[in-house]
Amino acid sequence: MTQSRPKYVTFDCYGTLTNFDMAGAARRVYGERLSPEAMAAFVEAFRGYRLDEVLGPWKPFLEVVQNSIERSCKRIGIPFKPEDAQHIYDEVPTWGPHQDVPAGLSRVANEIPLVILSNSMNSLIMSNVEKLGAPIHMVITAEEVGAYKPLMKGFEYMLDKLGCGPEDITHVSSSFRYDLMTAYDLGIKSKVWVNRGHEPANPYYEYTEIKDIGGLAAAVGLEPALKRA
Repeated sequence: MTQSRPKYVTFDCYGTLTNFDMAGAARRVYGERLSPEAMAAFVEAFRGYRLDEVLGPWKPFLEVVQNSIERSCKRIGIPFKPEDAQHIYDEVPTWGPHQDVPAGLSRVANEIPLVILSNSMNSLIMSNVEKLGAPIHMVITAEEVGAYKPLMKGFEYMLDKLGCGPEDITHVSSSFRYDLMTAYDLGIKSKVWVNRGHEPANPYYEYTEIKDIGGLAAAVGLEPALKRA
């Protein structure tokens, strides 16, 4: 489904653009200590606790990771070591984009400004953004906002900073729970779900589905113009 061209295309970064390998990082730290079954349970617990940790008052992302790891260790029944959480956190700025991202973003960036709204820290995110391979108009972090997605505050802050309304943007994410459900509730009609296999489809939230960022140009109404050029 092709949509009309928005004023801005806004993105989740981690998972959608950046290959956010928290599960891999956890396996690199704990894989030799846990059985395959326990490791799978740990990764799933870590995923759930990260979401739970961002729903309260803002705290530094290192604390989100540390608390999530500590709670996961308690569930699985292994000792928690702060240095393990620090090691996982320190991996974050080293992660680059999914393979489809640089070319897919470049097809859009020259026509529509790209904006990132990320559950990150100012000290982390730019290393990831610099690896995306396309110009980014604006980067907004949870640290700047004082709140993490899926809370609405970040989206409201972004719209105010851009000086536009929900009708003026297309929001792009691979996650319903962190992004697209909130975007729906805020009246952002133009939404794109990048199906990276993180979550099952949920058509209730009224989005255009693409398999990777290569499909974004068509989803925001640019593909016909690019073909004619």
